Amino acid sequence: MGWEALAQWGDDVARIEPLTGGVANDVWSVRIDGHRAVGRLGTRSDADLAWETELLVYLDRAGMTVPVPIPTKDGRLFADGLVVMTYVEGGPPESQADWRRVADTLRELHRLTRGWPQRPGWRSSTDLLHADTGTRIDLGAMPAEGVARCRAAWARLSGRPTCVVHGNPNNPGNVRMTASQVALIDWDESHVDVPDLDLVLPGNAAGLDDTAHDIAAQASAAWEAAVCWDDDYSVKRLAEVRAV
Repeated sequence: MGWEALAQWGDDVARIEPLTGGVANDVWSVRIDGHRAVGRLGTRSDADLAWETELLVYLDRAGMTVPVPIPTKDGRLFADGLVVMTYVEGGPPESQADWRRVADTLRELHRLTRGWPQRPGWRSSTDLLHADTGTRIDLGAMPAEGVARCRAAWARLSGRPTCVVHGNPNNPGNVRMTASQVALIDWDESHVDVPDLDLVLPGNAAGLDDTAHDIAAQASAAWEAAVCWDDDYSVKRLAEVRAV
């Protein structure tokens, strides 16, 4: 249906301007009943969107600052691939102290979502020790030697508890900070995995010890190589994963 679906949020709705940063989706600022909001139109399945929107509602109710889905007039959290969310004020992290606040926020996310069910169609890094595909990952498209290196990195995470990970928190554009709050936006890559994958932050702001940081950094580089294969960025990330 496209952006015509916006009419399901009522009569006083309008698209204002496109927003940068979206890769897999068409993202716009919108106005609903005189208030600024964000609309995101994509091709995710209903099951996928239900998982994401229900997660955001839960995190909001638990006290985290996140983009909150705004229901349609008949109460749905999304319609025809479109999600409309509250606009989150703030700017990106600018200092090491800011990134430490981000780390604290991520740890709260991880605490709140222990045992959360996996996003439909996704795999965790340790699932990929045995599975070849999951969402945008297709290990069959990668060189066999690269797959072996990635799996060796992920194997070091085996047996650890899992929770929801944001998936891309080290991108400053995915963080909105004010003096009183830290918000994570763009939950497109969120799924269930080992929490340390979220904690490879600039300047080791999460304070991981040397061994934990090495394990997390290697597993994270392997994940990003697999998820993006094979553009220039993924090739660069794979080069950071040590040979077996």
